[in-house]
Amino acid sequence: MNSLRKIILASFFLLGMIASSVAQKYAFVDTKYILANMPDYTEAQKKLDDISEKWVKEIEEKYKQIAEKNKKFQQEAILLPADEKNKKRAEIKQLEEDAKELQKKRFGVGGDLFKKRKELIEPIQDEIYGAIKKMAKEKGYDFIMDKGTNSNILFTNPKYDKSDKILKIIKG
Repeated sequence: MNSLRKIILASFFLLGMIASSVAQKYAFVDTKYILANMPDYTEAQKKLDDISEKWVKEIEEKYKQIAEKNKKFQQEAILLPADEKNKKRAEIKQLEEDAKELQKKRFGVGGDLFKKRKELIEPIQDEIYGAIKKMAKEKGYDFIMDKGTNSNILFTNPKYDKSDKILKIIKG
């Protein structure tokens, strides 16, 4: 009798879980597609690319100057007294450290490029997230997955793709 009661309870529990999982609504979006169709993002990405290219040239110029100084030093080293050689080596070493520091400042973790990307891209990502949240609330979605990022989604039925709806929400 007691085991029959447990089986009946387990059955009701299982049926309840199945019913609740069937009732869940889900969709997916492709944030890469959404971003590609947002002029603000394209403009922000271009600004980032331009800034990055400018900083790369700046750093390359520093290393070019270091190489020239080093070459000149190698040519003159035979004629220089020991204290002058040490002074020139220290100068070159300092220039190398300055160049490495500039490279770290511009492109390192938390560097200028990271800060600029956060400044330009994060508001756009927040706008997309807000639109997704709004759509989920209005349409009653329980799960919205992103196919555009490095996800493990191998196949999606296009009828569940809500990327264009998100673009409409963002554009107003």
